Amino acid sequence: MFGFGVPELLIILAIVMVIFGASRLPEIGGALGKTIRNFKKASEGKDEIEIKAKEV
Repeated sequence: MFGFGVPELLIILAIVMVIFGASRLPEIGGALGKTIRNFKKASEGKDEIEIKAKEV
């Protein structure tokens, strides 16, 4: 995985936490997961992509 080991990933995670804050990490992770899921669906040839409005 790009030559990253555990120490490097921990340093990257610490930097992300400082930049975005711990409270936003679950939101960012959820958005990243949806993006990867939609990309996989699109690459499999399925035409439907999940798009939902953000609930307030």
